[in-house]
Amino acid sequence: MSLTRFLPVPSDRMGILWSLLAIDGCVVLEYGPAGTTHFSVGLFGELGVDRQNRLFTTHMREDDVVMGDVSRLEKAIVEIDRNLSPKAIFVVASSVAAVIGADIRGVCSYMQERVSARLIAFEQGGFRGDYAVGLMEAYKLLAEQLPADDPAPQPDTVNLIGFSMGSYRALSDRWELEDLLRRAFGLRVGACLCGETGMEEIERMGGAALNLVLREEGLPAARMLRARFGTPMVTGAPYGYAGTLEWLQKIADALGREIDPVLRAEIAERLSDASQYRMSLMMLRKDRPAVTVVGEYRAVLGAGGFFESLGLPVENRISLHSLRAVPDPDPSVRVCASEKERLDLLRGLHRQLILADDPSLSVCPADNVTLRFAMPVTRGAQVARHLPLMGLRGADYIAESVEEYLQMLR
Repeated sequence: MSLTRFLPVPSDRMGILWSLLAIDGCVVLEYGPAGTTHFSVGLFGELGVDRQNRLFTTHMREDDVVMGDVSRLEKAIVEIDRNLSPKAIFVVASSVAAVIGADIRGVCSYMQERVSARLIAFEQGGFRGDYAVGLMEAYKLLAEQLPADDPAPQPDTVNLIGFSMGSYRALSDRWELEDLLRRAFGLRVGACLCGETGMEEIERMGGAALNLVLREEGLPAARMLRARFGTPMVTGAPYGYAGTLEWLQKIADALGREIDPVLRAEIAERLSDASQYRMSLMMLRKDRPAVTVVGEYRAVLGAGGFFESLGLPVENRISLHSLRAVPDPDPSVRVCASEKERLDLLRGLHRQLILADDPSLSVCPADNVTLRFAMPVTRGAQVARHLPLMGLRGADYIAESVEEYLQMLR
């Protein structure tokens, strides 16, 4: 790992933990030292993830590590099942448990007959990649293990796959997606992998009419569900006005429905208003406008497309996580080899519109216009649940920074 000035990219273990904690009616039990779990708790609070009676640790002593004693894990499983009666207990390996090769899957197998809760093991431990890999593994295992075999059909329900509580403005984005789906087609969201969802919704997810895959890490899970239940899927996320219309049209084509004409007219009006940005850019005499977008891969692609539709060239597209879980990544998106490389690039930008995370924005020269667009948040906190980055409201929000940027250039 390279030297880090601010915060390192979270590991696959962290991505798994914040995904599982978003499922109501379940408990996450980490097999490892109390210190590793305590370190995680602060981050989950910033993400808006509820930890109350949801996250537990077995703790480990030196004897447990040296001798491979799993009695603490066995007792913790029984105690949680007896006192909290969760529908599922997700047993997650800590880094220490992964290093010593603890057979968590084996423990869950023979302990299953002693408890009522479903026992599901996650053995990654933080050594298989960054959090994007962890998200993919969480989506896959949940889609494989939890859906019921013969769910009742839900023709007006869709599932969200590839949702992440680690994304900036995640809960606001969900609110916007639910509103768009309701207005466009009268649809409701069933299961959400993984954000503020419940075991009941996940168990019924095989009966949904459609799976909406919001990020590439959700593709393996969606393919599993398609093979098992025949559920079609639509990929992509709605960024920008044209991007939102395209996303809704793909859903309409998949379901054989029409977009609500009132909503379609509203989007058309937004598109017409946005076309004026190109004229404003043509009137600039000195500056050549440019945009830099730093964030999660799908968000970077989506926002970049929105800016280009407005006539703003995107000079840099930088993903904050690896692209190992992204099949055929867009070559325009780069991953910096180190934090230093990214920060040095940003220090050299002038008179640009820059969307990025707080640590990245902190090094940008003052002659840029900036907008927080990604985690981590180190200045203030996420509070509002009605300020998305996706959909029409998200495009409106980003467009305000475009207006500010054009005023600066004039």
